[in-house]
Amino acid sequence: MKSLYEISINTIQGKPIQLNDYKNKYTLFVNVASKCGFTPQYKDLQILHDTYKEKLQIIGVPCNQFGNQKP
Repeated sequence: MKSLYEISINTIQGKPIQLNDYKNKYTLFVNVASKCGFTPQYKDLQILHDTYKEKLQIIGVPCNQFGNQKP
């Protein structure tokens, strides 16, 4: 079984993100659907990032599971 820090995920542009780069930070993965009615939460996520960016990495992960709201 691989550690979280041994894998990579792709950006929306298809470029790999090495999760090992964030090993010394807390990491919050957020399942995103930008066409969802709950997207005002993005503002709060931005505030969270701006406040704790030295200690916290927020990674949005689109999955398109919720009524095709993140195609």
